[in-house]
Parts: sequence; C-alpha cells; structure tokens
Amino acid sequence: MNHSSCAPVLQEVEDKKKIVLVGNPNVGKSIFFGSWSGIYVDVSNFPGTTVEITRGRVGDNALFDTPGVYGVSSFNDEERVARDVILSADVVVNVVDATHLERDLFLTLQVVDMGIPMVVALNFCDEAETLGVKVDVRALEEALGVPVIPTSAVNNKGIHEVCAALPQARPGKAHPEVEKEVLKLLDRIDSRPEALLVLEGDWTVAKRHGVEPLGERERIYLLRRQQANAIVEQTVTRPEKTARFRDLLGRLCLDPLTGVPILLAVLWGCYELIGVWVAGDIVGLTEETIMQGLWEPWIRGLVGGHIAESSVLGQILIGEFGVLTMTVTYLLGLLLPLVLGFYVALSILEDSGYLPRLATLVDRMMTTIGLNGRAVIPVILGFGCVQLGTITTRILGSNRERTIATAILNFVIPCSAQLGVIFGMLAAVGIKLALAYAAVIFACLAILGTILNRMIPGQSSALLIDLPPMRLPRIGNVLRKTGVRTYFFMKEAYVWFIAGALGVSLLQVSGGLDGWQRLVAPLTRGWLHLPEEASTAFVMGMVRRDFGAAGLTELALNPWQVVVALVVITLFVPCIASLMILFKERGTREALTVWAGAWVLAFSVGGILAQFVL
Repeated sequence: MNHSSCAPVLQEVEDKKKIVLVGNPNVGKSIFFGSWSGIYVDVSNFPGTTVEITRGRVGDNALFDTPGVYGVSSFNDEERVARDVILSADVVVNVVDATHLERDLFLTLQVVDMGIPMVVALNFCDEAETLGVKVDVRALEEALGVPVIPTSAVNNKGIHEVCAALPQARPGKAHPEVEKEVLKLLDRIDSRPEALLVLEGDWTVAKRHGVEPLGERERIYLLRRQQANAIVEQTVTRPEKTARFRDLLGRLCLDPLTGVPILLAVLWGCYELIGVWVAGDIVGLTEETIMQGLWEPWIRGLVGGHIAESSVLGQILIGEFGVLTMTVTYLLGLLLPLVLGFYVALSILEDSGYLPRLATLVDRMMTTIGLNGRAVIPVILGFGCVQLGTITTRILGSNRERTIATAILNFVIPCSAQLGVIFGMLAAVGIKLALAYAAVIFACLAILGTILNRMIPGQSSALLIDLPPMRLPRIGNVLRKTGVRTYFFMKEAYVWFIAGALGVSLLQVSGGLDGWQRLVAPLTRGWLHLPEEASTAFVMGMVRRDFGAAGLTELALNPWQVVVALVVITLFVPCIASLMILFKERGTREALTVWAGAWVLAFSVGGILAQFVL
C-alpha cells in the first residue's frame, strides 16, 4: 500500500489529533486499541496478520493501529503501511515487550529520532516477572526521555494508565549524531520524521521531496543498535539461564524429529475436537434433534397454514431446499457449531505460540512448492475461510508467492464449515478411507505447487518470523477471538446460504434442477460413479463450498463414493464470495483461470479415483 492509498483514510480525520499505536509483531497493540476504542481487533501470535489500517477513536482523538513491524522503512507492505501512518502521527504509543527489550527498542529509538511525541507502554510485565526479568522503569524513562508505563494488557493492567499519560507525550532523546545529520536536511525537507527516512535511504519518501536518498542506513542502524544494547544493559536485570518446560517445548516444536510427531498429535486433537465431537455429538443434537426434530416441523406447520407447501412460494419457503427449513437448519444446526469448533481450535493454537513454530517447521517443505514457511499463515486462515486466506496472501514477499498461495487456497484448501462437514462424513467411513481422502488432496496440493513453482519465474523469499514464547492460552482471549470470528463469518455466510437455497429452489420449481442433473449425468453417474443427485450438491457448492458439502450428507453413498464425492467437492470451484475476493485481489485473468481450472481438476481427479475404486 502506498502513501496515496493511505491518504484518504488519514485525511478523513485531518481535524482530529492522530494517536498511532506502533510496535513489533505480537506485543499486544491490538488489545490497547480494543480497550480504548471499543473495537476488537484480532489478537494474534502471527506477525503481519493485520495488514490493513485499523481506525477508531479514543476520546475526541483519532486512533490508528498499525501492522507489527521491526522498523519504519519500505521493505514490505506492512512497513510501508506503518510508515505512512506514523509519518502522520501527532502522538505515538509505542508498545514494547518487557521480555524482549533488546529487539523492541530498535523501533522505539527510530521513532525517538523522528522527533514524534511518544509514550512507551512496557507490556508483558507479568511475564517478565515470572521469568525473573527486572526492568528499571524510571531508568528506562530517563534514557528514552519519554513516559514509560508498565502494563500487562491481557490482564487489563496499565492500559488506562497509558491512556491517561497521552497528554504527557513528548519527543524523546534523539541520538546526537543522528539528530545533527537530520537537522542539516530540514532546509530542504520540512518534516523531521521524513528527513530521517531520507537520511536512511528511503526512496519513496525522498521522491516526495524531489531529493536523492542518502546512504546512511547501515551507519545509523549500527548506532541505534549500540544505543539499544546500552540502554538494556543499564535498565534490565536478568536471572541466570535456567531451563524451563515451555522453552523446552518451544524447541521441540521446531526440531523435525520431535516437531512432526507434535504436529501429528495437534492434527489428531483437532480431528477429535471438530470431526468427532463437534461434527458428531454436537451437530447430532443441533441439526437432528433441535432443527430437524423441532424447528422444521414447527415452521412448516406455521407457514403451511397460510401457504400450500406444494405451491411455488411454499417450495421456496418450506420445501426440500426451503429458505426457512433447510437453510436455517444448515446455518444454525450444522454450520454454526462447526465454525465455532474450528475457531476455538485455531485460537488455542494461536494463543499458545504454536503456529509461528509450525511456520518455521514447514519452511523447508514449503520452499519445494515455491513458498516459504510464512505461507502457512494464509493456508491456516484459509481453513477458516478461503476469502480471508486469499486476502492474507498480501503478507507474502512477492507477486509470484501470492499467485502460488492463492491458487493452492482456491483449489485444494477446504474452509472451516466445509471441513467440518467433511470430518463428519469421513468419521462415518473409518480412518483408512479418511487417510485415502487426505492422501489424494495432499497429492493434488504437492503436484499443483510443484507445477506452479516451475512455471512461474523467480524464487521464494527467505522466512523472517518472530517466535513468541510458548504459553497457556488465555480462556478469555480464546473465547473473544472465537466469538468475533464466528460472528463475522456467519454474518457473511447467511446471505449466500439464502441466495443458494433460493437459487436451487427456483431451479427445482422451474425444472432447471432436473435439466442440470441430466446435463451432467454423464459426469456424475458415468465418470464419477455417483448418484445423479450429486450434481445438485455441486450447484450448491458454486454458491458456497460448505453448502455443497452439506448437500452430500443427504445422499445415500457407499464408503468409497463418500471419498470420491468429497474429493470432487473439495477441489471444486471457489464459492461466489471467494470468487469475488479472487477478482479483487488477483485480477480478472487469474480469477477466471482458477475458476475454470477448478472444474477440470475436480472432475479429473474425482473421475480417475472413481475408475480405480468404484
């Protein structure tokens, strides 16, 4: 995102004081933002998950949350977004991790050198205390020249004190050598923060002022690193190194010999949670007992008393694919518990600090398909919602990587709701056939990635990722993240479910559904060896993938037919919402290529599998 694209957002609050939250990834900025503005932003252990600018209000002031960055520069999208927002700031609230001051103070000192009034929130003080790390807050405040407030954001400690300290924000003590060089540029550049960036060689900022960037970055960075080390030496006292279980666990997650078994255990746990307990026991209660046993008879009786079910309107409202019957049952009885289960699992893995270690563990494997370990971020998010995963490919380092990741997401990654249905159907056919399904999908992923890696010129960028400490997930944070994510997913999903049910009902009433089944009968019956009715599930899958997967549950299929049907619906075209995001993010040509390619891939792989097993 360039400066001009940020400008409209910033100009909207031109008359308000701009308070900007700044910090490294995983330091807790989003908790401050949520507490002050009343808007909850996802708290994640992944660097770079908040790519867009997030805006709110604190009092009469405008509040901005920036992506987590290690420095203010133009090396990637996150830094460019953060840079442009910071350059517009009236006050910066710099959130730093008390357990990683050596790392975090580099960014702090850069903002100090920019001369922007600042308050420092010294976060994770509770963890520092647990680790035996002691920070002399008054000495740190003296060294930086700005207010420093101890906080523990996840425990809601110190957040209001930081807010109360905003009027005391002031410029800090800039490095004398750097300040001297910056002042020399102010006759040509009327902004001290931008003068510093020009001095550090930022081409974008230099171009705005019609000057050549200077090549002082390495010298200034070295001075800043030395200054940060000196401040830490003066203000931080650490205990003697002692081995702790969570540190040992963190290392075990990174070692392939132990990391792979841990990964398999995690996947098994997710399968038991989502595929067995939620998709089996919980959905059995919500879908069959509550929705089909209580809701559908009641709503049919209520509406049927005024509108005949056999009429056109009756079929649309309370028929086989009725908006008030099947759609509501799928949304509340099937989709809602599955999405909740997935997001609970994802939030636990995020809060524990495991996901960044997973990215590191799979980095070497990901390079074989033209990506690095960071691509596991959109892939994991894609298992929640392919739209979200596609948007998050922005964090990848090159257009080549974004193209490969987007293709993989839209071809072979099932979303959470679809995955829940898949888990439920696979649980009924046994572990051997479940493994056969997984093997086919994994083979498609590997082959697709390998082909794209060889066809698209370029190389994977290196993995640079922050590893937060392993910790027990906080129940409140897990529940909050699960609730917010589920709400927004369901808010988006219900419209498409209703549209899909309406479309399928109209096809049924008009005879179009029978026509569609006859049209694709050679494929569904002759090539895939599935009932003709499976084509209806494919129609619904074009609206939403999970809608199509749920449609398969109504068919009488033998175990191998279940596997074939699930392979086809998994590889089938992106749902309408994902297709719209695909057009927006990757352009018409790439979106249409993926859409058409999904037809070919799904029916080719499904048909070949069917020829062998059916």
